[in-house]
Amino acid sequence: MSFFIFIVSLLMGCGGSSSDDEDVSTMPTNLEIEAIMKGVDDSNPNGDGSGEVLFVFSAKNADSYKLSLGDGEIIETSSTSLNYTYTGAGLKTFQVFISAYNGANYISESIQVSIKINTGLVWSDEFNSNGAPNSSNWTYDLGAGGWGNNEAQTYTKETANVIVEGGFLKIIAKADGNGGYTSARLKSQGLQSFKYGRVEVKAKLPVSQGTWPAIWMLGDSFSNVGWPRCGEIDIMEQTGGDKGRTLGTLHWWNNANSSNASYGTNTTVENATSEFHIYSLEWNENSLRIFVDDVEFFVMNSSADFPFNDKFFMILNVSMGGTLGGNIPNDFNQSTMEIDYVRVYQ
Repeated sequence: MSFFIFIVSLLMGCGGSSSDDEDVSTMPTNLEIEAIMKGVDDSNPNGDGSGEVLFVFSAKNADSYKLSLGDGEIIETSSTSLNYTYTGAGLKTFQVFISAYNGANYISESIQVSIKINTGLVWSDEFNSNGAPNSSNWTYDLGAGGWGNNEAQTYTKETANVIVEGGFLKIIAKADGNGGYTSARLKSQGLQSFKYGRVEVKAKLPVSQGTWPAIWMLGDSFSNVGWPRCGEIDIMEQTGGDKGRTLGTLHWWNNANSSNASYGTNTTVENATSEFHIYSLEWNENSLRIFVDDVEFFVMNSSADFPFNDKFFMILNVSMGGTLGGNIPNDFNQSTMEIDYVRVYQ
């Protein structure tokens, strides 16, 4: 278990009795607070998702404390520490007020805590077993034909294009030596699908121009109603021409005017091709939000009119060329998307 400590240097606040004959020796002084989040490390600067925070506090001349924890909870204690678990999902910020009491006299200060909260891990693939991806989690789309976007690759399930090794899933787009390209497209269709929650994928993206990596979801109704009526959630797409930016997009069918509809935006991601980043979706019946490293850059409200109230399955792929891949360099050899894990919390 690792911890991170927020230390706040505090000045004495005002409070308590204002009587002229007040005994100032009974006023609490020097209130200090620490907020210690569970599980912080370089990859998880806002905690491990448990929502656990240990508050440690002290003041001279104090015999009790009151904590207003920022989520509506108020706790009184004579102890100088409190372990508290926040609930919810995503990166949440709480303004916590702590008062130190001696009788009717008190001083108060506050601390702001930004903590990552996941309500419960319901499914994950950590890619810890070398070889082919786990067949209980993943199957494949196979073949060529442009896939509706004029893409240049042929999808295979060969180890040259998809393999788990060293704790990572690797999807490798390659030149085939004959003017074509091969790659892989994994999907959890028919195996794992989800309605609402938080989806996290930790990934390092391919560096080569012309590659179009994607982390996305389609509705389980895809086989029956097709695209876009089934709904599409693009948690991460990266164009072939801009490797320092990723996109978040939703696609659906607009019943009002009988046409395809979409909404998307993008964000800068430094070192997306040389470092791992966490691409995540928070999804409930009212909205869909997309984040990179817990920083929100996309939000769209939802309702019963949208197809985002049913189960969706995961897709992981790297395509070549096409609508977002663009021009493929003549000297392209191969480029890889590495995925550390896929996790779903509900």
